Amino acid sequence: MTRHKPARPRRFNHSELDVVALGLKRSFWVDLHHHAITARWSSFFGAAAAVFVLFNLAFAALYTLGDDPIANARPGSYLDYFFFSVETFATVGYGDMHPRTTYGHAVAAAGAFIGVCALAVTTGLIFSRFSQPRARILFARAPVLARFDNAPTLMIRFANQRHNMVVDARAKLWLAKSERSPEGGVYRRFHRLALTRDESPLFALSWTIMHVVEQTSPLHGLTPEDFSESQDSLILIFEGQDETSSQTLRARMTYPLSKTELGREYVDILTFESSGPTTIDYARFHETRASRAG
Repeated sequence: MTRHKPARPRRFNHSELDVVALGLKRSFWVDLHHHAITARWSSFFGAAAAVFVLFNLAFAALYTLGDDPIANARPGSYLDYFFFSVETFATVGYGDMHPRTTYGHAVAAAGAFIGVCALAVTTGLIFSRFSQPRARILFARAPVLARFDNAPTLMIRFANQRHNMVVDARAKLWLAKSERSPEGGVYRRFHRLALTRDESPLFALSWTIMHVVEQTSPLHGLTPEDFSESQDSLILIFEGQDETSSQTLRARMTYPLSKTELGREYVDILTFESSGPTTIDYARFHETRASRAG
């Protein structure tokens, strides 16, 4: 009977949850494209430079196995062979050094082929990273719950930091809730929270979504203690189309339900002047105050 070595525990942060994954084999090479796209720029270029150097070190070692395979290189000079490999790998070909034996030509041909492939892959990855549409959405630090239009209302504010025009903007709000089935199993279920306005034809400045906590709402009947002790979370998903690039933009924010500020509302950040420009004060974007409705 073959016994597989158990995989090491993997710890990562998933939304607001701190997760430890057990029994899952690491799949770095299978997900290499995903890692290359999601890595930080410094890590991406650092890994690319490391691979470049390692390949050329390996080819320099291959050249040393030949009988003086490179013309104008010092016989047996690992450093000369390394720099010749770099020139071949990068398709530079200065001409000072060149292969002069069949072995040298064979190794140089292999290095040139790998260099062309590596250049194509690196160019494609850099293009993919640059071409990814990214929304610059500023989300309020915490949701608030206060009376609005004589009804208890959950509110979350977010803004477009880029100030470009996003058309056909849409927002969805979900409550992620751990529930126990009659059989005793615990499940993570998602409840869609109805919004008073879940779409906007144009989105350029700020938007405050509102969910009325009525009898049909999953939040109905919760006490302040229920909120403070809750392990549930709110998930806000934004989607719209960038008018400039015609690409779909998406952004997501997760809030622990326990962080909801009860009886408070967001301070005003927009100032409209009849004879001047509209002013939006992002310095006060996250500020809240006691609800004027009491």
